[in-house]
Amino acid sequence: MKKITIMGLGYIGLPTAITFALAGFEVCGFDINEEVVATLNKGKIHIVEPGLQEALEQALKLGRLSFSTTVPEGDAFIITVQTPYRETPEGKRVSDIRYVESAASMLAPKVKKGNLVVLESTVPPMTTRRVEEIVESISGISRDDFYTAHCPERVLPGRMLIELRENNRIIGARVEKAGLVTQELYSKLVTKGRIMLTDDITAEMCKLVENTYRDINIAYANELSVVADRLGIDIYNLISLANCHPRVNILTPGVGVGGHCIAVDPWFIHEKFEDITPLIYAARMENDHKPAWVAQRVARDVEPGAHVCVLGLSYKPDIDDMRESPSVELCEILRDKGFRVTACEPNVTKDTVSGFENLSLADAVKQADYLVITLQHTLFKENRSLIASKKNYDCVGLLANTGK
Repeated sequence: MKKITIMGLGYIGLPTAITFALAGFEVCGFDINEEVVATLNKGKIHIVEPGLQEALEQALKLGRLSFSTTVPEGDAFIITVQTPYRETPEGKRVSDIRYVESAASMLAPKVKKGNLVVLESTVPPMTTRRVEEIVESISGISRDDFYTAHCPERVLPGRMLIELRENNRIIGARVEKAGLVTQELYSKLVTKGRIMLTDDITAEMCKLVENTYRDINIAYANELSVVADRLGIDIYNLISLANCHPRVNILTPGVGVGGHCIAVDPWFIHEKFEDITPLIYAARMENDHKPAWVAQRVARDVEPGAHVCVLGLSYKPDIDDMRESPSVELCEILRDKGFRVTACEPNVTKDTVSGFENLSLADAVKQADYLVITLQHTLFKENRSLIASKKNYDCVGLLANTGK
């Protein structure tokens, strides 16, 4: 396995392509977005990720990395496209694997005997076998003559280049030989973490289980924050005291849950096992409802029509990713309630973000009547006193240690 094709150049695909290139492989990153490919071929990244620009420049200098809107031939094909959910006419949320199916269909004509197809995208169980079926049907090659495996990504935005090399990885395959071939490939990438082999369905479920576990924990913290508000006590002090117990670790509440993983993956389990997963469903409902509750809480403090600025629009601190962002939803709810709503998202340089004016922190404090703190961006941490000087509602405990 010397030549690798990465299918999709988003938040997972691009760092993966760069890291494989730096590990010594010849890598071509494929994407249907011509603007993205053109930008990367000019040596510029299109996402925010620490160290990624420098890593791209290094990989390009070595001559091992290229980008194309045409799928090239390769020894291994790695699918890293998005897998969102969609709502059915009945209002249920189910997985949307059309991007995965499309990627499989596009790479299939390039597959030869002995090639490897790896699915990294987070998917419902049995999707890897669907990829295998598509490749077999279009390529005309028996599934016994090429390898298919699932190796779910497990990286944290802001630490991708580190975690791609150091995190443990799970590889699942229907056929043992496919798992071993994939393990050999990823062993060149993973320098510290362990690589564990299992079957494909277990590997698919493992990623879903990891993120659902976190979603349930966050739901508990978010629900506690509502209870604490009704009691009139400090939720952050309460959690700090409870966490003094050696076997308790309650998370920090927030404005909800966003991103491409935690806010999405639990639905992939629930859709398949709706009758036996009430806890997973309840946690999703709790976290999905939190932006509306925060909007109601803000409305208690602020006069109708007041200028409210939401500090932080990405789904987690210090990134520019807006996928499933509860902060954006909060802005929309506040706007619908009649407030003048602006935002302060320092990781995005545009004047408008998700339809809302994007102010600098200084302008936000100066112009707004009220601040809603939804993320602990580094800029906000460095300016706690400035933010605390304005009337606010702190969703994430940014000001909890300021004595405010």
